[in-house]
Amino acid sequence: MTFQGNGPLDTSGVSGGGGGGRGRMALGGGAGLVVAIVAILFGVNPGDILGGDGGTSGSNAGAPNSAIQSQIDSCTIAKANTDTVCRIVATTNSLDKVWPTLMPDYTKPKTVIFADAIDTGGCGSATSSVGPFYCPGDQTAYFDPTFFTTLADQLGGSDAPLAQEYVVAHEFGHHVQNLMGTMDKAQKLGSRGATSGSVRLELQADCYAGVWAEHADKGPDAMLEPLTQQQIGDVITTAKAIGDDTLSGKNDSEGWTHGSAAQRTRWFTTGYRSGDPASCDTFSTNRL
Repeated sequence: MTFQGNGPLDTSGVSGGGGGGRGRMALGGGAGLVVAIVAILFGVNPGDILGGDGGTSGSNAGAPNSAIQSQIDSCTIAKANTDTVCRIVATTNSLDKVWPTLMPDYTKPKTVIFADAIDTGGCGSATSSVGPFYCPGDQTAYFDPTFFTTLADQLGGSDAPLAQEYVVAHEFGHHVQNLMGTMDKAQKLGSRGATSGSVRLELQADCYAGVWAEHADKGPDAMLEPLTQQQIGDVITTAKAIGDDTLSGKNDSEGWTHGSAAQRTRWFTTGYRSGDPASCDTFSTNRL
C-alpha cells in the first residue's frame, strides 16, 4: 500500500481518451522514445521528426474513451493501491495538494489517461510508444497505463507503486517548469548533449518529483503513508533504468537528452532529501 484513507478521489481534472490504434510509430523504449519526448517538451509535433502523423491512425485517436473514463469515475483511495489508473489519479490529487504549499502561483494541470494513441490539444499526435509526457501547449500530462508494464518488463524499472507515482510526479514537474518559464530557458540551451537544456530540464523534473515525495507523506492531509527506504529504492531502480546511458547502452553523452542513470538518481535524491524546490536549480550548476 502507498495511499492512506478512504473515500473517493477528485477526478475533475482527469479524463480518458485515445484508442485509435498504435499506427506507424513503434518506438519501444530506446532512442525513438527519447526523441519523441524531447520533441513534445520543446513544442514540436513528434510526427515532424519521426515522419507521418506521430503514430496515430484511425478516427478515434483523440476521442473520449468511455471505458477509461468509467474507470476514472469509479476511483477511490482504496482502489489506488491496486489499480494503475486510480493510482495515477490519486497521485495527481497528492501533487495538487503539495505543490500549492511550495509554489503560491501553482495552478493545476489537466491529466489525460489514454489508450494506444492520442491527439493532444497543443503538441500534435502521439502513441503510447512515446511514454508519459507533458504538453506545455495545453498544460496537460498524458499517461497510457501500459507504459508501466513496459517500464518493468522491458526497461528494467520497478513496477512498485511509488516508482509509478514518481513517473507521474516527474511529468507534473514539467508543469511546474512551464509555469515558471523554465522551458523557455531550456530551449535556448539545446536539446542534446550532457549539458543541454533538455538534460537540465529532465533532471530538474526528477528533483521536483523528489521534493513532492518528501512532502507527500507529511501533515494531516497527507495522502501517502510514511515512505520506507525500500519504496525510495524502487524509485531509484526506475530512475536508473531510464537514464540515457542505460537506454542506449553507451557512455557517449553527445546524444543525451534526459541525463545518465547516476544523474537521475542524484537529482531525485537531492529533491527528496531537501524537500525544497530551490535545491533543484539544474540551470545554475556545472555538476549535473
